[in-house]
This record gives sequence, structure tokens and C-alpha cells, in this order.
Amino acid sequence: QVQLVESGGGLVRPGGSLRLSCKASGFAFGSYWIDWLRQAPGKDREFLASIGPNSDFSHNAVSMKGRFTISRDNAKNTVYLQMNMLKPEDTAVYHCAARLGVSPYTYWGRGTQVTVSS
Repeated sequence: QVQLVESGGGLVRPGGSLRLSCKASGFAFGSYWIDWLRQAPGKDREFLASIGPNSDFSHNAVSMKGRFTISRDNAKNTVYLQMNMLKPEDTAVYHCAARLGVSPYTYWGRGTQVTVSS
């Protein structure tokens, strides 16, 4: 069974940090690009970061540079999103998604809620 399962979300104060995890199973994880995206209520889905199959390429949305870092551990079939200096506007459901190269997303996770509030 193919699964992408996000975890690590929660409630954090402004300025705090969280590390999200995206655990994959049931498909050839090491062949896929993995992206992190988020969606806040009433807003469009927003791309955050992407990482290539062998971590040889990663890309952050310009607005996230300096705060969010994507990484992966293929031995654990897991991709991470380290989020620092969190702001209330980072509140959203965070999803990971898998794709082969530039193709549309093949697999999606259900998401993990991140709430940034004092």
C-alpha cells in the first residue's frame, strides 16, 4: 500500500521551530522528487520546497529561504522540513507529495497541521 505520512506538526509560538517528517512506503521512494506544500484556510496551495531523489538538488520557494530547509534520508524513506523563525502566517496544513521528475504529483500525504500562535 502506497503511503506518504506527514508528522511533526503542532502548536508553536512565533519565533519557534518545528521539524516535519514525511515517511514513505509502498513505492520506489529513492526514484522520486519530494515536495513540501501547504494550504491555509481560504488560501491557495503554496509550494515550499523540493528535493531530488539523491539530494543532489533542492529548491526552496524564495519566500521560505533562510527559514525552511528540506532534506531527505533515503535509508529511512523519509523527507524532512526544518522550519525556523515561524510566524503566525505559517499556520497551515503541511503536505508532502511525490513526483517523477517534472511530472504531476503521483502521491500525496494527508498533511499535518502547523499552528503558530502565542
